[in-house]
Amino acid sequence: MRIATYNVEWFNALFDPDGNPLDDGEWSRRHDVTRSDQLAALGIVFNAIDADAVMIIEAPDHNGSQATTKALENFARLMGLRANRALVGFENDTQQEIALLYDPAMLTARHDPVGTETGKKGSRDAPRFDGVFRIDLDIDNTEDLVTFSKPPFEVAVTTAKGTELRLIGAHLKSKAPHGARSRDEIMRKAIANRRKQQAQAVWLRQRIEAHLEVDEHLIVLGDMNDGPGLDEYENLFGHSSVEIIMGEGAAPGMCLFDPHARRALQRRIGAINTTSRFYLSSEKRYIQALLDYIMVSPGLRDKAPVWRIWHPFDDPNCWKMPELRDALITASDHFPVTIDLDI
Repeated sequence: MRIATYNVEWFNALFDPDGNPLDDGEWSRRHDVTRSDQLAALGIVFNAIDADAVMIIEAPDHNGSQATTKALENFARLMGLRANRALVGFENDTQQEIALLYDPAMLTARHDPVGTETGKKGSRDAPRFDGVFRIDLDIDNTEDLVTFSKPPFEVAVTTAKGTELRLIGAHLKSKAPHGARSRDEIMRKAIANRRKQQAQAVWLRQRIEAHLEVDEHLIVLGDMNDGPGLDEYENLFGHSSVEIIMGEGAAPGMCLFDPHARRALQRRIGAINTTSRFYLSSEKRYIQALLDYIMVSPGLRDKAPVWRIWHPFDDPNCWKMPELRDALITASDHFPVTIDLDI
């Protein structure tokens, strides 16, 4: 079985309010790319990866007037995908939902949130992801109230072979210091935002530990927007969010594994895998980063997993297929990551 994670930049802008794809020559929200070209590129990419389930990060919006599931299922129908059933978790107000597109012949899936509903008072013990987490962020003996702008998406899955597992789709993000003017204010806001992201990682880690303690098969996948050595504030906190989520330093049975993250953790300087490519206008060049992960529990690591980053410049099979190579660049600023498992 193949499971994927894919962050699709401005996917929401490719659909009208009724969830119909905007297959026309108007500009998409991606630079110098039309909506028709981005849709075509996404069709090529989704068909190429041919996954049984894709955790889509930044999926089309889900609110009172739009439906993520309808948009994604219309997209799957247009592109002839066998993964043509969509599922969404808690909606958010960012126009960047977390959703699953899957093949109903290969698995069943349902949104299955775990944890207590907290209301505004919050809880210290891994509340439901649409709730409030209480944690002392700055060690001042005062608890802070933390929420997710994009609540992680918990999915209970049963494969056609009868294997039961859980997926948690996540999109952690440390906000830019908007509104800050002076250098000191920018630094204060950046550190506060980074601290909140780490609190979210701790919250997610608590949930992961609860599943690992009862030996459930678990996959945590998505865009963590963080990793070893990613920004200048990491040393203030000791560990990146990725290390917290994976359980760095925990007993082997309580750790998640992703080979790309493991390689990056072992090499603070030197070559690492990358899953995204961004243009820096100030430097007139591109920069690459490792942001997207598929982390598996110990039991799934025993299922002969094979990971692949569909990077158009790093993966030889992508490079030698010009249509796919160009589509990967046109479709998004992130590239899909897949895992093949015997489940």
